[in-house]
Amino acid sequence: MKDLFSIEGKVALVTGGSRGIGEMIAAGFLASGAKVYISSRKKEVCDQTAERLSTEYGGTCISMPSDLSNIEGIDKLVNDISQKESKLDFLINNAGAAWGAPIDEYPENGWDKVMDTNVKGIFFLTQKLLPMLRSAAKETPARVVNIGSIDGLTSGSFENFAYGPSKAAVHHLTRVLAANLISENIIVNAIAPGPFPTWMLSTGVGFGGETEVDWSEVGKANPSGRVGDMKDIAGLAIFLCSRASEYVVGQTIACDGGSVASK
Repeated sequence: MKDLFSIEGKVALVTGGSRGIGEMIAAGFLASGAKVYISSRKKEVCDQTAERLSTEYGGTCISMPSDLSNIEGIDKLVNDISQKESKLDFLINNAGAAWGAPIDEYPENGWDKVMDTNVKGIFFLTQKLLPMLRSAAKETPARVVNIGSIDGLTSGSFENFAYGPSKAAVHHLTRVLAANLISENIIVNAIAPGPFPTWMLSTGVGFGGETEVDWSEVGKANPSGRVGDMKDIAGLAIFLCSRASEYVVGQTIACDGGSVASK
């Protein structure tokens, strides 16, 4: 029982890991003894985050920047990590995009960007990393954790018309992947985060993308009276990658302080 929640010595890839929820999960994994690769579109930011997390948590965090909204970027990331590792224990599909505009002005390119990054990117990255996940699954179950959103469970409050449907697709894709991969000892689940102090939420509530601000007013609108923090999201991700969750398959778990339950 003492190792029930252990992920020590495991190898993880966290996409969208240079900031926000991805950075929080990467930090939690490092603090728990995992080796972590993070990916994001902007190389400089990805490199800086990896260096900072390695220093702060005393682990190994490696930057692998790539644009996962297209097959070329996905292929690049798969090639880069396969040059470093023979197996992958955990794939955290967190990279995502949003696009806000009034419904009468919502553009096709905005819709396509959101769907390509949030849905297409998850499927094809998972598909192309299956050989590494299968290699890890020969010993203990490999894990895929897809990061959805409570906007995929209920109607969101912002004019992000592609975002909620894309996250609902992520939740159902999770079930489909789980049903197909469990026989190969690869366990797939999803997390649907609520309000966290991220760049994406900051832009929506008027903070202009700043995250080092007072979130207390935003938190007051949540049933728990606060926004989430690193321990909340990393704790759930660690659970879904540990022995403790080995019988949990194809589920989408809200991590939202009671937002969905209260609607």
